[in-house]
Amino acid sequence: MITYLRHRQDAEEAIDSTFEHLLRTWDEVLLTENPAAYAWTVMRNKVVDHARARTRRPPLIDEAAFDTVALRDTVDPIGQITESLALFRALRQLTDRQQDVMVMIYLRGMNAPEVAAVLGMTSATVRSTVRHSLRRLREILGPDRTMEGQR
Repeated sequence: MITYLRHRQDAEEAIDSTFEHLLRTWDEVLLTENPAAYAWTVMRNKVVDHARARTRRPPLIDEAAFDTVALRDTVDPIGQITESLALFRALRQLTDRQQDVMVMIYLRGMNAPEVAAVLGMTSATVRSTVRHSLRRLREILGPDRTMEGQR
């Protein structure tokens, strides 16, 4: 959640709030079709609420563009920052699920089975979501500018 909130204290508070909510509603959580996916949704909503309560920018903020491997390895830092900012703005246009998958895969370096376990979906669904997300990013950014080379 630090990826979204950018401050450890804020991430810890949002996660604590998530666990409190899940504890209060645990019997209902267990009755859902997919408790892991339900828990992830609760956490995502708590993170968004936490960011709004702190009058911060929306989660997945542009400052993350300044903390990338591509920026550390570039000979053109200004060009790379511009490119990264455009990419993060495009990511905001994806669905919540697509954003989550793309951040976990490309920014956190997780693999499909790890993402599937966190989000409560199958690895095949994760891979499909990546394909659809990349297709959508190509539509937004153009065919030469997606996250495929960012990994």
